[in-house]
Amino acid sequence: MKNKLRIIGGQWRSRQLKFTETPGLRPTPARVRETLFNWLQYDVAGSRCLDLYAGSGALGFEAASRGAVKVVQVEQDRDACRQLHTNAEALAAQQVKIVNSEVFRFLAGNAEIFDLAFLDPPFAKGLAVQTCQWLEDKEWLAENAKIYLETEQNLSLQDIPENWSLLKEKQAGEVNYRLFERC
Repeated sequence: MKNKLRIIGGQWRSRQLKFTETPGLRPTPARVRETLFNWLQYDVAGSRCLDLYAGSGALGFEAASRGAVKVVQVEQDRDACRQLHTNAEALAAQQVKIVNSEVFRFLAGNAEIFDLAFLDPPFAKGLAVQTCQWLEDKEWLAENAKIYLETEQNLSLQDIPENWSLLKEKQAGEVNYRLFERC
């Protein structure tokens, strides 16, 4: 099933999403998404979610499927955005808003408050820690917001905002994924 993934839970469980062949695009694997949403099982329903570097949209659509009331997916690649729109229409996902923008340009705009943030930036470009800092400094996160961060294995996270507490951490192949809570 090249360029397709399945939603693993919620109202759209087992529905397939297509995604474009984009350099650097690595959709979060199903087993990682399953672990993440097990971690978040009590936090998704009724939440406002921000999906930065949305790519395939797997994380944002999974959150919407599980009851998030608002999901904003931010993706710079135009083709990926077109496919996100197509998938949102196919699912009748009215709670999903797709924004075609570079992430830092988006975060420099007027802040909205989100309960959950998904960050899966391109690897080896130095974006992960800076994105975390901008989310905090520009006040995009609710008190006690949960932040999911997916990075390359050996990335140093020493400059993560001090008021973020690491709740969970796992590794899958060359990928580390972590869940933080804003305190």
